[in-house]
Amino acid sequence: MSEIELKLLLDEPTSRELWARVKAAKLANGHPTTKTLRSIYLDSPEHSLNKAGIALRLRREGRRWVQTVKTKAELHGGLSQVGEVENPAPGGRPCPEAIPEAAIREEVLHLLNGTPLQPVCETVIKRSAGELLLADGTRAELAVDIGEIRAGERSARFSEMEIELIEGNPGGLFDIAHALFPKGGLRFSRLSKAARGYLLAEEGRIDLPLCPQNAKGVAIDPAQTAELAARDILRECLDQIATNILAVRKLDDAEGPHQLRIGLRRLRSAFSVFSPLLQSPEMERLNGEARWLGQEVGHLRDLDVVANDIVGRDAKSHPDEPGLAALSEALPRRRAELCDHLRKLLVDARVQTFLIDLARFVETRGWLVPLDFGQTERLAMPTGDFAGQALKKRWKKVVKYAHGLETLTTEQRHELRKELKKLRYVVEFFSPLYPAKHVDPFLKRLKRLQTVFGDLNDAAIVRTTLAEAEVLSADDPAAQRAAGWVLGSSQARAEVGWTRATALWRRLEKARPFWK
Repeated sequence: MSEIELKLLLDEPTSRELWARVKAAKLANGHPTTKTLRSIYLDSPEHSLNKAGIALRLRREGRRWVQTVKTKAELHGGLSQVGEVENPAPGGRPCPEAIPEAAIREEVLHLLNGTPLQPVCETVIKRSAGELLLADGTRAELAVDIGEIRAGERSARFSEMEIELIEGNPGGLFDIAHALFPKGGLRFSRLSKAARGYLLAEEGRIDLPLCPQNAKGVAIDPAQTAELAARDILRECLDQIATNILAVRKLDDAEGPHQLRIGLRRLRSAFSVFSPLLQSPEMERLNGEARWLGQEVGHLRDLDVVANDIVGRDAKSHPDEPGLAALSEALPRRRAELCDHLRKLLVDARVQTFLIDLARFVETRGWLVPLDFGQTERLAMPTGDFAGQALKKRWKKVVKYAHGLETLTTEQRHELRKELKKLRYVVEFFSPLYPAKHVDPFLKRLKRLQTVFGDLNDAAIVRTTLAEAEVLSADDPAAQRAAGWVLGSSQARAEVGWTRATALWRRLEKARPFWK
């Protein structure tokens, strides 16, 4: 049996008012019922089941105990898809030999290898559950869980909601989330209850530490379909975006806006490279929303670059220039204003709608176009073949923009910088398909060339940022003088760096095109 459900984290006030929202949205199909559930998760002393992605649970439901095994758990964008088998457990005693599905039973017994099961953690949850019905006939169960996770002497309060598909379209789960959180404030759950319990037992917490999240490599295979590769890469982009939205909201760390903007850019690059497969009105809409949000995040990120990487560097290098210190003190005030604006934006309905719809797009094949009869064949193309074509196409575009490099205008340099960035993202997406000894030299030369263009972009950012009336006060001549200093030094640094551009480009051109 396969279980599909959308998991969302709640604060306790929201959990108490959720059924009122259900009623207001006219989704209820009957009345909710409330019961207390006690679940005990068991494993070997070495946690061999957990390491294999298996959770074995005993749950007491009234006077009855049920043994459940969950396998192949996947949790992306809040959507959980997991295999599940159950059987009665008289007296609350685990019995792996009684698992009804032979393949799962044999795997569990093999992993345990005769080792007795022991409790790892348990949950004691008050669950309020009821059926929801959408206009298209999709039926789902909403379960609101409030309670406690325990592991030994450790315990932690926990609130979560699960929307489990009973019948119909999985996309309906996201429609329900829209209806119940129309004003924003939604948070996808990143972990199952079992995973939280193991974390509590092993590390004393029930969630992953919140920190800015860098891009992660995605394991793709040349023989898998290009559609599956696109899905997995988009999943990783969504995870980076969602995590860094939360990091910007909760942490005062300049890396958060930086990684959020990178995540949005990587998403748009993924849309671009996979557009022969995924091109659809919904993809275009999501791409536009990602562009808008990236611009909003970019205001804060650009100010951080100016304050930390440029003004801060010059202030350290020239401590005798008092205006630089004055300028360093003026910039944090503007940052606080931008940060406050961005945090309000990130909990607003528009950003939440973008996240929910992006998750739906990725997890429910939202790219399918009914009247595009050739799409099925394109989606089934082997990833290895698609990657070679995509890299060739992206490289050809870079070569076109780099033609006559020495005579490029400022605007043309900017366009080439963007194309180089897109090329790097595409190389990183598909690098697992090729030997590292071929990819790494190309990527290393590409990054060196990007550094030159980065200096050019920094100079442009300085001009734009320091020209804002909100940044500098007209009656602060020391800061005004320092702004001129920084403008000049950043432009000089960019021009000196540009003298290396031609040589670095020639080296990149001579690097072996590893995709051929």
